[in-house]
Amino acid sequence: MSTRPATCLLAATLALVTATAAGAEVVVRLATFNVSMYRDREGVLVADLADSHNEQARLAAAILQELRPDIVLLNEFDWDAGGEALRRFHDRFLAVGQAGREPLLYPYRYVAESNTGVPSGFDLDHDGRSDHPVGSREYGNDAFGYGVHPGQYAMAVLSRYPILRDRIRTFRLLRWSDMPGALIPRDWYGEAASQALRLSSKNHIDVPIDVRGRVVHLLGSHPTPPSFDGPEDRNGRRNHDEIRFWSLYLDASPDARWPVDDQGRPGGLPPGSAFVIAGDLNSDPQDGSSRSEAIRALLAHPRVQDSPAPRSVGGTEQSRLQGGLNPVHRGDPAEDTADLQDDDLGNLRLDYVLPSAGLAPVASGVFWPAQDDPSFGLVGTYPFPVSDHRLVWVDVRFEAPTKEGSP
Repeated sequence: MSTRPATCLLAATLALVTATAAGAEVVVRLATFNVSMYRDREGVLVADLADSHNEQARLAAAILQELRPDIVLLNEFDWDAGGEALRRFHDRFLAVGQAGREPLLYPYRYVAESNTGVPSGFDLDHDGRSDHPVGSREYGNDAFGYGVHPGQYAMAVLSRYPILRDRIRTFRLLRWSDMPGALIPRDWYGEAASQALRLSSKNHIDVPIDVRGRVVHLLGSHPTPPSFDGPEDRNGRRNHDEIRFWSLYLDASPDARWPVDDQGRPGGLPPGSAFVIAGDLNSDPQDGSSRSEAIRALLAHPRVQDSPAPRSVGGTEQSRLQGGLNPVHRGDPAEDTADLQDDDLGNLRLDYVLPSAGLAPVASGVFWPAQDDPSFGLVGTYPFPVSDHRLVWVDVRFEAPTKEGSP
């Protein structure tokens, strides 16, 4: 039996009843979930998901079945060219009820190619070599995005509504140096590498989804962690600019010359478009080690909503129980989404679901139950059964379009 919080279920149910009665509104649950379903060798995730008893996949599916999002972005889900890993996760885990929960079907799915583990040809970490073997940490340090094999830590989209595949935009190949005001540390990389490096450590994707005639753009990304570097702060700078990309994308006119997507189409997101920015952005607006100006600017962008921010009771409880740096954090622990090393970073708000201004929030939350909740075992404490990140969700209500295919 589902243990989903009764208050959230009641709010969503009332909203759905209202929408149905009015006949002119729709409520959609939007979510992001860093599932930590990455492996250290190419093809291992596909092999692991052949076993329907795989514990991590089974519990990840149970969390998704518990919250039942209509559209969800998965972070840290290894990419394979045929999308076999995502198909197996769907068919063998989500489509099968976990511990008495109802199966969850997503007829529309998309796997995004990633820069992770793609060799750059440059000695980006200054260890004197750029030809380390695949699978080594040093190989990952010299890739366009950190990964010990191509496609590690990639992204995927699951949707109950049609994905408009011919209108998807990706920005995987966009050069960092071409970004206006780029913070790329040229002195560290040198001119040749600076000109070749890509902005996205994984990808930036704009996935249009047709929700009963209204197109909602899923803007997904997973910026690099702002750590694992030195005084040059190459990863902190990149994290900042990967987040800042979305502010610029919202500001750029459709006929702007930048950014140019991988399909050769220039311009930003058209005004009036419905969208949701989702993903593990690896930056807390108040705490942690990131250059937080970019995330604060995105949260304050006039086209973006973040009020009220998704919350949980478990985040507050674990901040108190775990101690470390948590007591000195300035942010509200109820808004935390990641359970990190207590004496290094502490728990942080890193995962976001940010609807556009035209989408009316109905309810939201971070799936982080308290320890006395029967669902707590799905998230647990270190070593985590699924991930050190929590699923974040927002229910939004918006009016149906006046004609098919409106922005």
